[in-house]
Amino acid sequence: QVQLQESGGGLVQTGESLRLSCAASATISGITAMGWHRQAPGMQRELVAAITVGGHTNYADSVKGRFTISRELKRNTWYLQMNALNPEDTAVYYCFLRRLNSNFWGQGTQVTVSS
Repeated sequence: QVQLQESGGGLVQTGESLRLSCAASATISGITAMGWHRQAPGMQRELVAAITVGGHTNYADSVKGRFTISRELKRNTWYLQMNALNPEDTAVYYCFLRRLNSNFWGQGTQVTVSS
């Protein structure tokens, strides 16, 4: 089964930046999109950012202009650059890989932004 390894979470102060990475354990076929969801305490899980194999991106309104998603298909790796972080970004971030008929999830990485 495909395994996704996440890294890059941590504790930062308001206005600082983090870069999340997600790497698949093996060569992936049939990819349609990849990205991140996040879930904050007491909140519904939401899509943060996604990128299709063709390069089309989609962002939550709350992160537009601050977050940038990119990917290296040959390395089965994708990234989320998060700038100008604020406490509302505090959540567990789960990377995902979408195929035509299935979805795979990382284990989650904690992002905490202090005021």
